[in-house]
Amino acid sequence: MTIKYTRTSLQKIEKLFGAIDYKVRYEKGQFQSGYCIVEDRNIVVINKFFDIKARINTLLDILSQLTYSVEELSPEFVEILGSFDMILENRRQVAEDKDNQPQNELPFVEKDEEIVALDEVS
Repeated sequence: MTIKYTRTSLQKIEKLFGAIDYKVRYEKGQFQSGYCIVEDRNIVVINKFFDIKARINTLLDILSQLTYSVEELSPEFVEILGSFDMILENRRQVAEDKDNQPQNELPFVEKDEEIVALDEVS
């Protein structure tokens, strides 16, 4: 599934955050990753200088990290969540794979029957 990077898509994701009791705010700050999650207050702060595409991608990344009950959502929000479900699952899998990768090994890429070690990426 591909995402349409429109203001409407952004608004749907923001409404979804509201349905799981998180407030989305756009502020300026020194975020290394472009966002900050204040978990004890259920607030997500996104860099206000991000364009719509970056905002959507960041919110989807955050959504894949949060725990929430789908059963408590209204059918409208379940449908919205379902439309992004495959993307969220891919992002969860990438995050798990990254966490499970041994820290002392370098990642390898196969290229034309050769194995090339990549530089350490952190």
